[in-house]
Amino acid sequence: MKILAFSFVLLSFSFFGVSCDSRTEAEKIVDAAIDAYGGELYEKTAITFDFRGTHYSIFKSPTAFEYSREFTDSTGQVLDILNNGGFTRKVNGVLIDTLTEERIGAFSRSVNSVAYFAFLPYGLNDAAAIKTYLGQTEIKGKKYHLIKVTFQAEGGGDHFEDEFLYWFDLADYRLDYIAYSYHTDGGGVRMREVRADREVGGIRFQDYNNLKASNKETPLDSMQYLYVKGTLEKLSEINLENIRTSDLPENE
Repeated sequence: MKILAFSFVLLSFSFFGVSCDSRTEAEKIVDAAIDAYGGELYEKTAITFDFRGTHYSIFKSPTAFEYSREFTDSTGQVLDILNNGGFTRKVNGVLIDTLTEERIGAFSRSVNSVAYFAFLPYGLNDAAAIKTYLGQTEIKGKKYHLIKVTFQAEGGGDHFEDEFLYWFDLADYRLDYIAYSYHTDGGGVRMREVRADREVGGIRFQDYNNLKASNKETPLDSMQYLYVKGTLEKLSEINLENIRTSDLPENE
């Protein structure tokens, strides 16, 4: 099965052609996608939304970022903040300074993951992101640019070993599909398909169906084959609710 899946993807890439200058082509495609989704507004806008009962506030510019989440659990009202200075947690307004490095890492990864996907494709131009153009392929009769993204260890965060695939529509640069392999919490591989999108404050946001393969050791480059074949299982829905945008202060 793995050999068949790999052959299917290679055949698809060979049929539509692969760019010789992969790095340059990948940069051009990602830049065009960012422009299509909001462009410079990403760097001027603070965004808030609700996701699975938790309220998030995020902003990200080339030099600074801050992601926060607020929720209530058995300890009280929790506020987590992740920014250039690191991670902090407050419970009922009181700073918690007894967190272990392991807990800080887990909370940071959780906050960062939600912010990363909510802000796509803007985050693909992070300095640590390594983009590779894999060529053109086809899903359900539509042609896509396929780009692989990995991360440098320095500046790549706790997820630098994760790998991602992004499918951008040839016509309008919409990001219709994402697949990724991850190593935290036992590891695994996922694929996301867009289920809804809308524009808020000039920025386009998307909801996804979150899909998984039956075997968590499935190679990342097999996910397109398995998706087209219809063998991936729907695990959950990724829905952003109550999205709001506001202009950042000039000094941010």
